[in-house]
Amino acid sequence: MITTTPGMSHPLGATFTKNGVNFCVFSASAEAVELLFFDGPDDEEPTKIIKLDPKVNKTFYYWHINVQGIEEGQIYGFRVYGPMNPIKGLRFDGSKLLLDPYSKGVAIGKGYSKKAGEEPGSNIKEAMKSVVLDSSSFDWEGDKPLSRPFSKTIIYELHVAGFTKHPSSGVADDKKGTYLGLIEKIPYLKELGVTAVELLPVQQFDHQDAPSGVNYWGYSPISFFAPHHAYGTTDDPIQTVNEFKEMVKAFHKAGIEVILDVVYNHTSEGGDTGPIQCFKGFENSAYYSLNAETGEYKDFSGCGNSLDASHSIVRRLIMDSLCYWVKEMHVDGFRFDLASVLSRDEYGNPMKNPPILWEIESEPVLAGTKIIAEAWDAAGLYQVGNFIGDKWAEWNGMFRDDAREFMKGDTDTVWGFGQRLIGSPDMFSVRDRDPNRSINFITCHDGFTLNDLVSYNEKHNLANGEHNRDGEKNNASWNCGVEGPTPNKEIEALRLKQIKNFFTILFLAQGTPMILMGDEFRRTQKGNNNAYCQDNELSWVDWEMLDDNKDVYGFVKSLIKFNISHSIFQEDRFWVDLHEKKSPHIQWHGVKCGKPDWGKNSHSIALTLHKKKKDPIIHVMFNAYWEDLYFELPVMHDKPKWRRVIDTSLPSPEDYCEYEKGIEINKAVYKVQSRSIVVVMIK
Repeated sequence: MITTTPGMSHPLGATFTKNGVNFCVFSASAEAVELLFFDGPDDEEPTKIIKLDPKVNKTFYYWHINVQGIEEGQIYGFRVYGPMNPIKGLRFDGSKLLLDPYSKGVAIGKGYSKKAGEEPGSNIKEAMKSVVLDSSSFDWEGDKPLSRPFSKTIIYELHVAGFTKHPSSGVADDKKGTYLGLIEKIPYLKELGVTAVELLPVQQFDHQDAPSGVNYWGYSPISFFAPHHAYGTTDDPIQTVNEFKEMVKAFHKAGIEVILDVVYNHTSEGGDTGPIQCFKGFENSAYYSLNAETGEYKDFSGCGNSLDASHSIVRRLIMDSLCYWVKEMHVDGFRFDLASVLSRDEYGNPMKNPPILWEIESEPVLAGTKIIAEAWDAAGLYQVGNFIGDKWAEWNGMFRDDAREFMKGDTDTVWGFGQRLIGSPDMFSVRDRDPNRSINFITCHDGFTLNDLVSYNEKHNLANGEHNRDGEKNNASWNCGVEGPTPNKEIEALRLKQIKNFFTILFLAQGTPMILMGDEFRRTQKGNNNAYCQDNELSWVDWEMLDDNKDVYGFVKSLIKFNISHSIFQEDRFWVDLHEKKSPHIQWHGVKCGKPDWGKNSHSIALTLHKKKKDPIIHVMFNAYWEDLYFELPVMHDKPKWRRVIDTSLPSPEDYCEYEKGIEINKAVYKVQSRSIVVVMIK
């Protein structure tokens, strides 16, 4: 039997108490609120409707009630009544069933329909529904986040489902595309040398929110506390939450951190014609950035709306969500999608000191977590190199661009490329900043895979159904002579060399390296550089390619080991002193020792790295020119001869050798083949 008491205005969401479950939601402008219970996610009618009395069940802007007689797993939702006046920013619709913004679990029926949230009338049968959860019952077996420093981190960006969905994955059929399926691939990641996985969005998103009706990537959130239901092995939301926790616990046992790609810049509710699923129906004017005169949505995300992170209720939602994922789900960090949106005020103007960004940085619960900003947004705000705060790391988009352009052979690229190699001091110029907070990458989910970067000049996105208009046009890619697959052995050899070049750049540069899933064995999307809607074999990792490209895999594995085993790459200070302009750890060269050519028409550079007397001396020669070049080797008096450890022009396994097996260099110069990189060492 269900009984009720007034309840409390905190905490928000559904929370077990000594006397039942306390429900609390925020709505400043609502006239009436109903709490609805259901037996199943596809129910057309609720089993119980509880009307909240504003005189009894409302404190300030918070509606609350305590319910006795329900258990964990209870499915529920809200209906909220008030004025529908979009010009004033109000979009109440009492016919719509709303998700609890603080729902810890989400139930999705077979008849779910985003469209039902857009059209007039009730959406009860077709709506996502909230689930009451008790997070205290899971046995973590003493697990806790790993708190590994960036200096010792190798990030691997992957899609939870796409990593194991392919028939070739070797994962049990009932676990393909799930959190538990990902556990089966942990030995592979550990063997590769990965220390952290960065998961594309796993907060519950609307899988139908795309023009094609298929949202694969997940950049369309609707519940910021619940793990995405489709990545569970069952339809049981409680089991889904527990499976996510099992995945995190398994990664931690393997010494691998879990970083979540989080999307606090917009939701799946879209713009004026988008569905009413949650936030719109509770307090549209609080959650979203709106035009003060027309009530129209401001769109800095490119997805129809932007959350107003300057509003106190949104800031609280974000902070509570982040703390929940750390305290209850044990994640190790977050990568913030389009983080620059969070720096805008209620009018859309960039703020000098955005409150939410400082709150995230200073929150004690998050003190040991990694926080990474994608420091730009879809409206043109680009803050790479000057993102706010003392702790934030940043995706270094300039590293990607400058490395691509240099190895492609573009003019006037050497100086910028050199800056990227040494941690981008030209950009990250704040005193005492840790250079490892530059997250270096050549590719990520958004754009070409590494194989496609060297195989296509143009994007090939027709399969997305948008007439190839979607996706980035400027990719700094080069097909090496022929668009797409080719039987031409010379072109294939050049592509292989370029792939090895990019990996070498990534793991020899100062900063924290990140690689995209499958790049280590040439995963392809057949030229599609925006596969956000491709939940099929085009996007899934084809594990048969690992057998076909073991030479690349082995090379990458060796590079990771090389990076981790040399302390010069774990320095927490810039190799170049930013203020004294000294270079205590590096010397620059060109083809002539001590004479780097930074000119517009230069396509080569070299540098020598040396930290302490007892440490190895590492000399790296970069030749992006289309002809072979002879590089002078530095004369090291009273030292052994140089030994070659890396030469990207050579076939496997000669392309990488352990120092002890490296070929001694008996000449004063080394012939670096066209478009290749050579590393020599002295111990």
